[in-house]
Amino acid sequence: MAEDLSTAPASPAVGDADAEYHQRRTLRRGSAGWLLLTGLGVAYVVSGDFSGWNVGLSKGGFGGLAVATALMGAMYACLVFSLAELSTILPTAGGGYGFARRALGPWGGFLTGTAILIEYVLAPAAIVIFIGDYVESLGLFGLTSSWPVYLGCFVVFIGVHLWGVGEALRFSLIVTAVAVAALLIFAFGALTGFDVNSLDDIPVDASAFGSNSWLPFGVLGIWAAFPFGMWFFLGVEGVPLAAEEAKDPVRSMPKALAISMGILALLALVTFFAATGAQGSDAVKSAGNPLVVALEGDGGPTALSRFVNYAGLAGLVASFFSLIYAGSRQLFALSRAGYLPRFLSLTSKRKAPYLGLVIPGAIGFALAAATGNGARMLNIAVFGATISYALMALSHIVLRRREPGLERPYRTPGGVLTSSVAFVLALSALVATFLVDIDAALIALAVYAVALAYFAFYSRHRLVASAPEEEFAALAEAEAELTRD
Repeated sequence: MAEDLSTAPASPAVGDADAEYHQRRTLRRGSAGWLLLTGLGVAYVVSGDFSGWNVGLSKGGFGGLAVATALMGAMYACLVFSLAELSTILPTAGGGYGFARRALGPWGGFLTGTAILIEYVLAPAAIVIFIGDYVESLGLFGLTSSWPVYLGCFVVFIGVHLWGVGEALRFSLIVTAVAVAALLIFAFGALTGFDVNSLDDIPVDASAFGSNSWLPFGVLGIWAAFPFGMWFFLGVEGVPLAAEEAKDPVRSMPKALAISMGILALLALVTFFAATGAQGSDAVKSAGNPLVVALEGDGGPTALSRFVNYAGLAGLVASFFSLIYAGSRQLFALSRAGYLPRFLSLTSKRKAPYLGLVIPGAIGFALAAATGNGARMLNIAVFGATISYALMALSHIVLRRREPGLERPYRTPGGVLTSSVAFVLALSALVATFLVDIDAALIALAVYAVALAYFAFYSRHRLVASAPEEEFAALAEAEAELTRD
């Protein structure tokens, strides 16, 4: 790479955009308080409680997935507290890109923003496939093919986002509340049949180093289970992308991030133990709907299992809907600053980035309809996520070291130690993605390479210096220059 992340010039931008440029690229401010932001944080993630995490049992067994989930939970907690500080310093739609832009220069900003965009464009495409599978399995609407479901989801839910951010976040909060209530009801029902002897019933691979009944695939199984431990928390880091549309983001953002993380940790704990303890880890390790399997066993459907099955659809819808929002805001910020084509950041009369919603939605629908491989796309999304986590944690470390006097309305508990833990665990999770799906990792790297080529040869020479994130970075360079003089 031609430029070091920390020493790249602060403003390779050409010229300032005039007032009209920004007037055509404005979001509706003050639309979300701490409650809607908290709902958004939980909505990003809640579908992961209903399905997906259980595949980690086939990689690490109960003990391996339990340790992986605890470590990934620690990573997200440390990352969330680091982002809470950064989001009060720079409360804009750029989120992680904006933080990295000041700490690591334009290359670091683009690397971070692109990784976040990979996560939030691919994840909805994956989840809509799971929605289609749910609709078919439940026999809804008499459908025998899923592509009409994909199309309907993108059209309807993007339409709600186009209507307005306040309306969209309120809808998300309602659906998320239904999904969370269903998880708690599931846990109550499943725990009535809890048997501790069911937790470690997966056959042991005697050839694996360190294997036993709790670690049937050995010590390496813990590492292989990292990406699945992430499913209980994947996406919560996207809350700062709503900062530009939040009410008093300096106060509401840290509060929403902390409460979201607390709720998700509780849901992960009760879901994990209730599902594995009811029917056994072996029974649910490969199930597409592990909560339903945990309730039914060999006894067939029950009223509670049917309810949870339908509620799983609500959880998928909540995550699908909120991830569309996150992707559109990251795309909006990168486009507004010139990293991506500027027309993608145009907003409508209702202050919605309409192209930033429609174009990723069209890409997501095309990928879902063409491949039908939700697991592969979600693995690609996880790869992008882990890169962004490492870079955002590094940004916190760099800004704490380089600019200790920067005004910080909220300060991360533990400071650099906290973000350093997030950084190390994020790198470990990144390597673990190669253990799970090397093809997905290579596809993500190929997408990354194309994006970097676009930035290197074109967009880095056409950045918009008056974009909020670019102005913030330029201010740091000006202050440093004054200090040197």
